[in-house]
Amino acid sequence: MKSMLMNMPGMLMFLLMTLNVTGQKSQPVVVDVDRPKAEIQPTMWGIFFEDINQAADGGIYAELVMNRSFEFFNPRAGWGVKAFSKDSSALVILNRGISNQANPRFARISVTAEMPSYCLSNKGFRGMGVKAGNRYHFSMLASLPESGSMKLRIELVDAGGKPIGESSITLQGNEWKKYSTELTSGKTDAHARLNIWFEDQGVADIDMVSLFPHDTWKNRPGGLRADLVQLLADLKPGFLRFPGGCIVEGRELDTRYKWKKTVGPVEERQLIVNRWNTEFKHRPSPDYFQSFGLGFYEYFLLSEDIGAEPLPILNCGMACQFNTAEVVPVDQLDPYIQDALDLIEFANGSPDTKWGKIRADMGHPEPFGMKLLGIGNEQWGPQYFERLEKFEKVLREKHPEITLILSAGPFAEGDLFDFAWTKLEQYAPQVVDEHYYKEPAWFFKNASRYDSYKRDGHKIFAGEYAAQSVNTTSPDNQNNWECALSEAAFMTGLERNADVVTMCSYAPLLAHTEGWQWTPDLIWFDNLKSFGTANYYVQKLFSNYKGTDVLSMLYENKPLTGKDGLYGSAVWDRNTSEIILKVVNATTKPLMPEIVLKSRKKLPADATMIVLKSDKLTNLNSIDQPLLIQPSEVAIKLNGKKLNLSFAPHSLTIIRIKQN
Repeated sequence: MKSMLMNMPGMLMFLLMTLNVTGQKSQPVVVDVDRPKAEIQPTMWGIFFEDINQAADGGIYAELVMNRSFEFFNPRAGWGVKAFSKDSSALVILNRGISNQANPRFARISVTAEMPSYCLSNKGFRGMGVKAGNRYHFSMLASLPESGSMKLRIELVDAGGKPIGESSITLQGNEWKKYSTELTSGKTDAHARLNIWFEDQGVADIDMVSLFPHDTWKNRPGGLRADLVQLLADLKPGFLRFPGGCIVEGRELDTRYKWKKTVGPVEERQLIVNRWNTEFKHRPSPDYFQSFGLGFYEYFLLSEDIGAEPLPILNCGMACQFNTAEVVPVDQLDPYIQDALDLIEFANGSPDTKWGKIRADMGHPEPFGMKLLGIGNEQWGPQYFERLEKFEKVLREKHPEITLILSAGPFAEGDLFDFAWTKLEQYAPQVVDEHYYKEPAWFFKNASRYDSYKRDGHKIFAGEYAAQSVNTTSPDNQNNWECALSEAAFMTGLERNADVVTMCSYAPLLAHTEGWQWTPDLIWFDNLKSFGTANYYVQKLFSNYKGTDVLSMLYENKPLTGKDGLYGSAVWDRNTSEIILKVVNATTKPLMPEIVLKSRKKLPADATMIVLKSDKLTNLNSIDQPLLIQPSEVAIKLNGKKLNLSFAPHSLTIIRIKQN
């Protein structure tokens, strides 16, 4: 019998151990409306962004040209030629070396009389997603070293090579200049290409070849993909953590994230390889680089756009410990600490300061008002705390107004986790980042995880969590309803303990359906479409209805942490004058507990119920069925100060009661 149980899926095993009760409970669920227990921070539910799964280039950063500056390890990656000649030397890549270290390479095209036509073609990121009737902004840097002029025909073609949009530019003179034009696509195609036809004889040097849709977020030139940003904005996030994640560390220190190289003019930002390029043998991505068109300025601007507190994470002198474990000697940390000080100046400093001026010159003279800063990603062991001590001492002295995010390591328990907390107790209270990638049964079981944490110590940032349907790092993980439901149950425990847990974010955030490395992920997209997973709608419901104060919600004088399959939390929202209940039914049957609202005030007869459910735990949203699992809303009635409802099997229910 024991071996049979061990082989059962996590959720089924959990349900066998759970008492399913239908009908009226012997005791009601009691919500104490008049005595709030704790304040909920505006940062409670937020977003974790990392450039994994093509999240930035080829994703939210709307650039359609791959390897636009010829800086990949293979400088011709993404580029092909159509030369109606046997001459294969028409295209060469030149390297300026130290004279332009940020962007040393450019392409030189030589068109001769024996070559009546020459075309340079870019395939984009697994194709270019274009839409019929949409405008596309083309630009490039170019010069003619032999002076004179040269006409270029700019062409969009569909997946079959048929022209669907065309324009032209004329290059003149031997000075590097920016040239631009617009094309309108005559067809919707997820795998279009860009062709550049050189129609005159001569020599042309080109660099920073770019194609952006006109309809970016807020129509910003060179901006972000609007549908993906809208999905983020709809979450109403309290914070935006960036740029990761393991990408902060790099596989080795040379490829760590260096924020100073991601600000200023785009053409002066130094491209590097993405650490997820070859991380997983099951999903190699050799053409995965970071152009940093989406850099720290853009992250701050995105935070501002969607009303989220910016939360940058900085390298603490340690590369990824799962890879090289390379570290900077403790006595050589000064440049890393200075990066932190300069970042605070970039975000918050006056335009009269060095880094504040760079921000102002980029178009944002007003400070971004950064209040949070992470030191290291998920580092662990003595090496981390030796380095953290140096950072903490300087930052506490020079910027006590900044709240620091400290790491408890990559695991939710075990020797590394215990060691981290032993060391963390020696620091003045800040915010500690804990991560959990576990099976659904773990999330159900740990809804009470923070009930026993100290109330007067460090606050908790649940910085990375996602239920794994198969196993962590498995390519077969899915964003199914079982995973989403278990996360909802766990999140009721996070919300109930909002006096300890002040920040939470699912991870990873974005994934391209043709270019992912890691599953599961919150939002999926292809070159044209995007959708939120069932997990996304769980996060959205908690974030949209987070409230301002925690209310007591007890069943048999205890919190709802799984007894009879029920999980729950309750909040009061001062901004909307609403009582908001969140209830998870983890069982296979309807549950009908009586809910009593304990309040001195008269309550209205009408309320609203929002239900997120699925009839199968294995169901999931997809490109073809993006709304298979989505919330539905109905009006309900109160019986005085009582609610008598049937909570559907395998469901998350939100109840909103507007109080006069």
